[in-house]
Amino acid sequence: MTGTPNDAKALAAFVDHTLLKPEVTAADVATLVEEGAALGVFSVCVSPPFVSLAVEVAAGRLAVATVCGFPSGKHLSDVKAFEAARSVADDADEVDMVIDVGTARSGRFDAVQTDIAAVRAAVPADRILKVIIESAALTDEQIVGACKAAEAAGADFVKTSTGFHPAGGASVHAVSLMARTVGAAGGGRLGVKASGGIRDLDTALAMIEAGATRLGLSSTAGVLAGFEAGAVAPASTDTY
Repeated sequence: MTGTPNDAKALAAFVDHTLLKPEVTAADVATLVEEGAALGVFSVCVSPPFVSLAVEVAAGRLAVATVCGFPSGKHLSDVKAFEAARSVADDADEVDMVIDVGTARSGRFDAVQTDIAAVRAAVPADRILKVIIESAALTDEQIVGACKAAEAAGADFVKTSTGFHPAGGASVHAVSLMARTVGAAGGGRLGVKASGGIRDLDTALAMIEAGATRLGLSSTAGVLAGFEAGAVAPASTDTY
């Protein structure tokens, strides 16, 4: 996907419409899917127990993504791989895994790569694997190292954030650095997903201009409404 969107329909095609709060119910997920379909988003992103329900309600109208090792990344690699495989068995189209951020902060990028590769082995090539690096908690050098590890392990995307880390979510700087490292901006093959704290149109467009090819949004309707003359996105307390 290239170019900066100039209307709500074009922007919606970048969006993973997301609901990952722990208090979410099955009814909430069904509502999320219907909202996503009405808005024309690329996918919905839900917690693993809700994948089958989301797939059923979506009925092919949009993709279904889920998460793995979420939100801390402090899971054994084989546990992450099992979780990913179960989600694929439930017909998830995409899996967003969280790395062990402490391992990246320690500079052990070979171990980061091994962790990602374990999940990649559980997610077949016809399904998308995104790697959440929690960019706000990393230095630039660590962001580059984590992105290169994701590329070497066979991931399809790198992703900024879970939206649950106290260090913060996506930043234009991190997205730009990630895109230059493994994305099209640097001649690489990986997509870049910006997520965490994107709650208005200006921020969403800035992320795309910086190199994001996908956006994780929980305030999707409010962001898209920014294209309407004089529209102001409603305040949101969502963390994602």
